[in-house]
Amino acid sequence: MFSSRPEYLAEPRWRLSRKKFVPAYLKLYETDRAVFRERIDEGLKVLEDCTVCPRDCHVNRMNDEHGKCRTGRLAWVGSYFPHFGEEDCLRGWNGSGTIFFSFCNLKCVFCQNHELSWDGAGRQVTAEEISDMMLELQRKGCHNINFVTPEHVVPQVLEAIPPAIEKGLKLPIVYNTSAYDSIHSLKLMEGIVDIYMPDFKFWDPGLSKFYMTESTYPEVARQAVKEMYRQVGDLKFDEDGLALRGLIVRHLVMPNRVAGAEEIFRFLADEISPDTYVTLMDQYFPDAQVTRKPGRYPEISRKITGSEFREARAAAHKAGLHRFDTRWRGHGIGI
Repeated sequence: MFSSRPEYLAEPRWRLSRKKFVPAYLKLYETDRAVFRERIDEGLKVLEDCTVCPRDCHVNRMNDEHGKCRTGRLAWVGSYFPHFGEEDCLRGWNGSGTIFFSFCNLKCVFCQNHELSWDGAGRQVTAEEISDMMLELQRKGCHNINFVTPEHVVPQVLEAIPPAIEKGLKLPIVYNTSAYDSIHSLKLMEGIVDIYMPDFKFWDPGLSKFYMTESTYPEVARQAVKEMYRQVGDLKFDEDGLALRGLIVRHLVMPNRVAGAEEIFRFLADEISPDTYVTLMDQYFPDAQVTRKPGRYPEISRKITGSEFREARAAAHKAGLHRFDTRWRGHGIGI
């Protein structure tokens, strides 16, 4: 069953005109094309002693040396297609144009895309090939270009945007991330990304270390989300309920409260905005290392319960958040 259309979609303060909307990267390109070249050069320079993400591996990826993300000079793409499983405001009726980058700078033991993030399924692609993917997705009617797991390939993404613009790209760009992003990389994307969509995974550093092999994740995520919000603000929609610009924060509800949902929601309401658009995800299931080593991860070796999800949603409401993603549009059905 799909719920009724959310009331906030009718509020003028959350609306932008689709006819008047121009993606951020087009505005920047038309104003000063040299900025793109400067940012691309800066990004490629960072690859020579890699600090693209907070791992700070200091390997020369321009020479195809690999750090934690196991990605050298070229990005790897696992797949690209119109995605109908994303938020309603992204998938619309023609799908979100997702480009899934392989590998990852985190190592979540429960990763539900471990074939991409751990095993690196896919192939190496040039900037020109990425730009062609974007144009193909646009021709298929997708409502946006959705870069999934771009944290470690920001310079490569930057390289692909100018040729895509020259070929006629005009869709909003979504930056779909774990939130383990460097501030430097996010600033390279300022004025280019229209919609930031971080997944705030864990609040506690110790649990982040245990479940994602990185204790610095919570602090990095807090600073990254603040920077994203500074750039794009609260989420705004067109007349049909499609997202055009702003911040969407995802949170995967975990068993036994290990993610720290209550603290995350308080942070969003108090330090970002009580109007933050939030997606509460209930699809957790044991996968990857959790199923291979079940005795090591007993707290997350099962799916979440209905009461755990309701508890998380109540915590979000208690924190003062009120804009939540809900399914109100059927697959393939217009408004």
